[in-house]
Amino acid sequence: MYIEVEPLLALAAGIGVLIFPKLLNYIVGIYLIAVGVVGLIQ
Repeated sequence: MYIEVEPLLALAAGIGVLIFPKLLNYIVGIYLIAVGVVGLIQ
């Protein structure tokens, strides 16, 4: 069971930035870490 994680993260990050622009740095950091972890697992 594999779910496409990156598109969901991208959508969540985009919505979060639109609602809370100040969270941009945190969202980008979390997104990059998550993408890195997913890349290492696969």
